[in-house]
Amino acid sequence: MHKPLSAQESLIWVMVTTAIADRNMTERELNQFERLIGFLPVFQGFEGSVGEIADACSANLKSVNGIDHILDRVAMSLPERLYETAYALAVEVAASDVDVKQEELVFLQMLEDRFALDKLAVAAIEHSARVRYRKLG
Repeated sequence: MHKPLSAQESLIWVMVTTAIADRNMTERELNQFERLIGFLPVFQGFEGSVGEIADACSANLKSVNGIDHILDRVAMSLPERLYETAYALAVEVAASDVDVKQEELVFLQMLEDRFALDKLAVAAIEHSARVRYRKLG
């Protein structure tokens, strides 16, 4: 049995899993983690090691049924009121590269399904990210 994740660890697992869904975590995605953890109220008081948390998440992802295992642990550890927050963080990480990969979209769909998120909320979160990451030209 694994020790339960904290809510903050769960949110970081969601971001890490999104970033490595396409098997290539970019510098932009890593910078996005730091930025989000540094200013979002949900991470206030966070004192853990993002690197250690990312390594633990990555190890779980490599296990049998890794993605399902991660989704199970996150869903068990995260309060339901933070499900939309987790989805929004995943969208932020995916959008940070501007070019969202198919694997990232699949993971987003898995999060949406696992958390039984409202379709309108999902659309609003995704639209908001598209607007924020729109290029000038």
